[in-house]
Amino acid sequence: MKTIENIFNMSATSPRIMDWYSINWRKINKYVRRLRQRIFRAEQLGQSRKVKKLQRLMLRSKANLLLSIKRVTQTNKGKRTAGVDGVKVVTEWERVELFNLLKDYTIKHVKPQPAKRIYIPKKNGKLRPLGIPIIKDRIFQSVVKNALEPQWESKFESIAYGFRPKRSAHDAIRQLYVKLRRGSKKQWIFEGDFKGCFDNLNHEYIMTCIGDFPAKDTIRMWLKAGYIDNNVFNETNTGTPQGGIISPLLANIALDGMEEELGVEYKFNNKQGYFLKENSIGVVKYADDFVVLCKTKDEAKSIYDKLKPYLEKRGLTLAEDKTKTTHIEDGFDFLGFNIRQYKSIKGMVLLIKPSKSSIKKAKETIKGVFKQYRGRPIGEIITKLNPIIRGIGNYWSSVIAKDIYSSIDSYVWLKTMKYFKVLHPKKSWRWRFKRYFKTDYTGVSKDKWILTDPKNNKNQLMKMNWIPIVRHPLIKFKNSPDDPSCYLAIYLVLKTLIKLKLTNPLF
Repeated sequence: MKTIENIFNMSATSPRIMDWYSINWRKINKYVRRLRQRIFRAEQLGQSRKVKKLQRLMLRSKANLLLSIKRVTQTNKGKRTAGVDGVKVVTEWERVELFNLLKDYTIKHVKPQPAKRIYIPKKNGKLRPLGIPIIKDRIFQSVVKNALEPQWESKFESIAYGFRPKRSAHDAIRQLYVKLRRGSKKQWIFEGDFKGCFDNLNHEYIMTCIGDFPAKDTIRMWLKAGYIDNNVFNETNTGTPQGGIISPLLANIALDGMEEELGVEYKFNNKQGYFLKENSIGVVKYADDFVVLCKTKDEAKSIYDKLKPYLEKRGLTLAEDKTKTTHIEDGFDFLGFNIRQYKSIKGMVLLIKPSKSSIKKAKETIKGVFKQYRGRPIGEIITKLNPIIRGIGNYWSSVIAKDIYSSIDSYVWLKTMKYFKVLHPKKSWRWRFKRYFKTDYTGVSKDKWILTDPKNNKNQLMKMNWIPIVRHPLIKFKNSPDDPSCYLAIYLVLKTLIKLKLTNPLF
């Protein structure tokens, strides 16, 4: 692994940090958060000069640089992934040296290098291209993101939930439930998906949206930096490379404005707040996936023509295989869930469940673990499976999923039985049950047959059925953590309580 000194050869004149873990991170987070809130508020009030002044302050902020280094090298999932230069920053000493070398840089010193192209599998079996920037570029992208994001958080549409702070896929699903539940006249769904969204976005349109942002030239250089695939350099004349920290934000900026293009209208009253007008269509968007809710089939089919100006400005087209018109009684899949109206004694009722493809993928993941650890001690399988079961269960926990939880537990049971036939082919079932199945060591669950590591009775396989179903609290309209005046504390309390429930499977 290359050393950082070979990459950043610059003397430091300001005070140096010597101990990474002695840094007051609480104070740094508070400073950056409050500066983001000031940018948000200034943009809300139309104080453009103040916005630019505060953004320059954020770009020069050492607290922002420290926080960005921590996120890129310590918090993010790709912290151990190197760019084209092969540099990784994994130790405390390396982070300290990196900060001391970068602290006297300004955003104007940044000279982006090409991204490293890698491929990861998609749901449909194809490969998704990712562009991994070098460590230095990732850090400065995080710095720039903290300056640019709060300005746009005050302007983004309320129906956009992808890659935004304190917004998630569960908010999008909950919003669909609110707009489609009993009594709604919106029965026809236009399902849309942008074809190669991140690879085809128009650079000039993005730069026009950003306007006179202080780091505009640096963003342009990141967009034009290109990528290296199999040691061959490729130019990037369109698109924002997936894998860059600032790419999701730039994509959201480019995709903003769909409601305005389609003529969505809202009303306001003191009881309900903002809500759709009776004759208006509804939109829910998560990154490059979106659905439009209409009253009639003809209205749903006309959406494509209405979207043409929107698509042309951004250099996009719709994926034909993923774009279709569906009636709510036939149901549709969105973000791993199936939304459909069913007939009942009381009339039509809207139910949201995990989709068949999502369930199939979960079973394949579990099957892969048993296949990978075939013949290994049961404790290793339990350790690997628990976070998978907990993660999938938590993602499904805001919809109707109890029956599916039971089916997943049954599937795990069957795979476990097959595993023991291979591991102990000459032992009786009574011997296997006595050795590997115990009661809950905490005494909370009444289940008497919990898969347990014989070497450690506290290492037990959790069951998905233990996870409670908890309705997700929908974030209100345009509320944002960057706006302290409207981001209600009660919402944060609810989210915290739900998180505590979900992290304790026996709650």
